[in-house]
Amino acid sequence: MIGIAGAGAFGTALAVALARGGREVRLWARDADQVRQMRETGRSEAALPGVTLPENVSVHAEIGEICHGQALLLAMPMQALGAALDTWPQIDGRQPLVACCKGVDLGTLRGPVAVIEARRPGAPAAILTGPSFAADIARGLPTALTLATKGDGEALQELLSTPTLRLYRTDDVIGAELGGALKNVMAIAAGTVIGAGLGDSARAALMTRGYAEMVRLAEALGARPETLAGLSGFGDLVLTCTSAQSRNFRYGCALGRGEGFDPRVTVEGVATARAVVKLADALMIDMPITAMVNALALGKIALNDAIGQLMSRPLKQE
Repeated sequence: MIGIAGAGAFGTALAVALARGGREVRLWARDADQVRQMRETGRSEAALPGVTLPENVSVHAEIGEICHGQALLLAMPMQALGAALDTWPQIDGRQPLVACCKGVDLGTLRGPVAVIEARRPGAPAAILTGPSFAADIARGLPTALTLATKGDGEALQELLSTPTLRLYRTDDVIGAELGGALKNVMAIAAGTVIGAGLGDSARAALMTRGYAEMVRLAEALGARPETLAGLSGFGDLVLTCTSAQSRNFRYGCALGRGEGFDPRVTVEGVATARAVVKLADALMIDMPITAMVNALALGKIALNDAIGQLMSRPLKQE
């Protein structure tokens, strides 16, 4: 049995994919009404409209009912991960705990695996990340992800792989974490470029220079640059900077057009930009795109001023 804590779009999509791959899946939802609706209809119209849950997916309201399987996937926003582990003593860490979120914790400036390790010392901790939209996974479209863990990870890789979900394994946890976190910031920037009508050439330049920022910070924190060139970095960057399915990209488009954005939608890149600016300042690392995204999100700078500052930076060798 595989437990999944979090019945949002991504958690539900993983439940569907793993169940179709022959696994028994227990899915926990926070809202009792959502649990009742999913049990009665076999669907989650709020998270994944039109997707039917396989029979080997059960939906639960009690977290303790999903905590004793072969693995527990934590499919919740990054900023909620630490509080969830603090609240749920039922998660004892005897089975692998797999973070399915992307970002940097605002309070500790740590990634998901470090947050898990701090609260469940000794538990096998991992992160599942990479270029993936929940709707594609749920439809059974081919998807490749990165599974990063400090341990062996082969058994977990086998457990979580299906005919349509292909996992690649790495022990570079920091690189995988930062790739997934920082690409959200760059997706906001790319969306801003498109929303402001600056064109595809500007977006390509933004993605390239944003990728350089990602590698710069990751290497400073001990990650391997080749990890950032893989699925969890470059792959995810391409996906989220070029598709309106990305919430971060859509948020950036709204910024570029000067429009509001639905506050009920979680945009991980906003909190990540705030955390990374603090981290970069402490390490004295230059991350101008990240700094501008943070300033724009906080309303500290006008869009035209942000563009002007980036374009007027000193000329340099690439």
